[in-house]
Amino acid sequence: MKVALVHDYLREYGGAERVVEVLHEMYPQAPLYTAFVDWGNLGEMGERFKSWDIRVSPVGNIWCMRKFHSPLRFLTPLVWESLDLSGFDVVISSSGWFISRGVITHPGQVHISYIHHPPRNLYGYATGSTQKNSLIRAYAGVINPFLRIYDYSVMQRVDYIIANSQETKRRIQKFYRREAEVIYPPVTISNFKFQISNSQIKNKSYFLSVGRLTYAKRVDLAIGACNLLKLPLKIIGTGKEEKYLRSIAGPTIELLGNVSDNVLQGLYTRAKALIFCALEEDFGMVPVEAMQNGIPVIALKQGGVMETVITGKTGLFFEKPETEALAQVLKQFLALKRDWTLDCTKWGQVFNKEVFIKKMSEFVFKVI
Repeated sequence: MKVALVHDYLREYGGAERVVEVLHEMYPQAPLYTAFVDWGNLGEMGERFKSWDIRVSPVGNIWCMRKFHSPLRFLTPLVWESLDLSGFDVVISSSGWFISRGVITHPGQVHISYIHHPPRNLYGYATGSTQKNSLIRAYAGVINPFLRIYDYSVMQRVDYIIANSQETKRRIQKFYRREAEVIYPPVTISNFKFQISNSQIKNKSYFLSVGRLTYAKRVDLAIGACNLLKLPLKIIGTGKEEKYLRSIAGPTIELLGNVSDNVLQGLYTRAKALIFCALEEDFGMVPVEAMQNGIPVIALKQGGVMETVITGKTGLFFEKPETEALAQVLKQFLALKRDWTLDCTKWGQVFNKEVFIKKMSEFVFKVI
């Protein structure tokens, strides 16, 4: 069985890229087709992919595509439909907003599309940044209706659809009128074995925020609440909002940028809890990572995180994306003074890499 993998693009390392890594682990001989690779932006994370057989689209080596892929999204049909996948039996696409599921397959081939989310910018969900430029908003108003039509049409020619959560499954049914199988993504940082002493539990000293620093992640809420309560908060990640977030961070807030997996695990171990404020997240790998490392999650009650965090057992929710609402739940959390470790680590294993590989392998075997 000859397998080809397809992924939107390799520009930054996040949850979608972790999924592609595990798919490549399952099918190590499979080439990876992608719109473009931005090695400079990937930084040291790019080392994870340099030994792969990566095949970029015809426009992938044009510098403006790497830099301006968002405004050039009208080229999406050209990017994917220009790829020749005729030599493969099975095509597995890992698809988000750049619509890599638009590749052309032929009779006798099976196309399985793993959907991280329908394009958030096409369907009214919060995106990485707020757009204040009226010309760009006008451009989006012209191009996005055509892209929605294209997005709908290519989803109809996919043979089988896998959603990364029940939340994403509902969106697929709503926007595409297609049913999807749910297979949660693999959340395993490394071969880390959780161990923590009683003294470490007592000495947990700060809250943690992990993820891209973009508008949709609403890290400003975590900063605002910790400023208000004078609580220590460590923030991991980089992104478009970093300059703004540094400007509002008080003396108890540290922005640490990107860190290695080993450093991140150490930070998880000594944290009181993860604060996760993302708007309508499709799944949310970071909360599961936190629970796998034994710490509870304080999350905005929206989207896929409602499937992964159990109230009172592995974390707490705040109802509205407001600083005061989060601050109130932080006070409630501090008053509980309980050990969340065992419940969090046990539940976190439901979403580990081995479970994903088993379910994906069974699904592929079933449909080919």
